[in-house]
Amino acid sequence: MSSSRIENVTTLTFDIFGTVLDLAGSLIPPLDDLLNQCPNTEQLNGKDVWAQWRHRQRIEQYQDNLLMLGHSGYLNVKKRALLYTLRSMKVDFKTTQIDEFMHSYNDLIPFSDAITSLEKLKTKFKIVMLSNGEHSYLEKLAAENIGIEFDSIYSAETAGQFKPHPSVYRLAANSLNLEPNQIMMVAAHSFDILGARHSGYRGAYVDRYDLPYDESKFIPDITVSNFDELCQELKV
Repeated sequence: MSSSRIENVTTLTFDIFGTVLDLAGSLIPPLDDLLNQCPNTEQLNGKDVWAQWRHRQRIEQYQDNLLMLGHSGYLNVKKRALLYTLRSMKVDFKTTQIDEFMHSYNDLIPFSDAITSLEKLKTKFKIVMLSNGEHSYLEKLAAENIGIEFDSIYSAETAGQFKPHPSVYRLAANSLNLEPNQIMMVAAHSFDILGARHSGYRGAYVDRYDLPYDESKFIPDITVSNFDELCQELKV
């Protein structure tokens, strides 16, 4: 990492879902419970469904962006993607079971390294939530699930698009009254870092899932495995 690339950074914008909050750890157990309630699912488990469901979620968001349908709602997209995934896997479910499962999104838990590291980073940087979730939902998660006071919270809902659409990153930079290169996006998803870097941000790729970065010229300034390493790289 070249320190000159990030010396102007004053603000860290954080992806929340899958970066700060452990989606797999939070949602696979209730997925197992859901499958146990459905007939003829002995050969399936929550981890299998999760892998396909996560892939479908991205497709749903990209479709909304490409077709200019606007921000159709974070949880709505997750539900649509789950319905598609279960149907593709021939799971016989009831809509009431899906409605009940979606309440699991109220109980998302942070990664074990998240809270302490966010507190450390707050001593040197402004920390900002920049997420695809709805603003009211993000406020709830910040207060009840994460327990950290973010300096600002920005939702892709306000931009009317899902990340990695450039309008989401422009929204945050304009609202913060900062130049893009004064902001570093922190995310565990390469598409988010790619979108941020394309928009002029600096980028920190938190490779929590041991996945390769996208083949792109818009590469991260920092690549780490977790938030502890991020704190070390940013010298806090």
